Amino acid sequence: MNEPEYSNYLFFKITDCNMCGNDSYRVLGRRLNKSQGFNPSGKVGLTTTIVQCTSCELIYSNPMPIPSSLEDHYNIDPAEYWREDYFKVDENYFSTEIEWLKKLTDGKPHLKTLDIGAGLGKQMVALKRAGYEAYGFEPSPAFYSMAKEKFNFGDEFLKLSSIEDADYSEEFFDFISFGAVLEHLKNPSHSISKAIKWLKRGGIIHIEVPNSEWLISRLINKMYKLRGKDYVSNLSPMHPPYHLYEFNLKSFVKNGQINNYTVIDHTYYVGDTFLPKAISPLARKLMKNTKTGMQLCVWLQKKN
Repeated sequence: MNEPEYSNYLFFKITDCNMCGNDSYRVLGRRLNKSQGFNPSGKVGLTTTIVQCTSCELIYSNPMPIPSSLEDHYNIDPAEYWREDYFKVDENYFSTEIEWLKKLTDGKPHLKTLDIGAGLGKQMVALKRAGYEAYGFEPSPAFYSMAKEKFNFGDEFLKLSSIEDADYSEEFFDFISFGAVLEHLKNPSHSISKAIKWLKRGGIIHIEVPNSEWLISRLINKMYKLRGKDYVSNLSPMHPPYHLYEFNLKSFVKNGQINNYTVIDHTYYVGDTFLPKAISPLARKLMKNTKTGMQLCVWLQKKN
């Protein structure tokens, strides 16, 4: 399938860091609206400037491109991307996170949980199997319809909604999850703020996001710099997977001072290296030891 090209973008000038409010940043370089490869300056396309907050080290594009129609980006037919066996929920699916949740909540049963950006609803299925009361919402009509068809969620439990339009009672949930969601949202701090309101006092939020210190991205950026290119590999605001942000642990520590939560645990997931097989094991070991893996996972707790 060819990469989609979009012309209807609104470009927003960013004056303050979304996560900490700092108005100072450093320019990292430019990012194309397509895969850049070894020689991005030899490709035709649109670019935006990528910057990093000097306080919490959040990485974002400035100006930030937002499509006039989000459905152009995310309303995709799931059947085009996954085989039928993808819709089977393995017994180990989300099991690491469930065990982590049990540890953080002292094994308290029957928690009310919310999956923000539920996709096909697999996390909801896993949480129900673990004895929790699972809710979720999904902004893509195609994914929402597929989830309803495959797993028969009731309307009370799975809603078709964006984070901007979603509405729940205050202090209703014990646990809320943002899995591979926050980096796609124009205003992640406001999204966390909404989730905090829905969360009971002492409740837990689980978030997985791209790590702003990912080793592979830093190596590619170094390669560009050595070749005299002013490009960087961070983010993909105008092509799949449409990442608008990369986060640092500091991003959440400082945002917690704004949004009434504390970071109570975190880890880094190595993920893919995209390197030749001969050196990939060494890179994985280095990323694990230096906390420069692809994904950052944080666990937040609402203050009492």
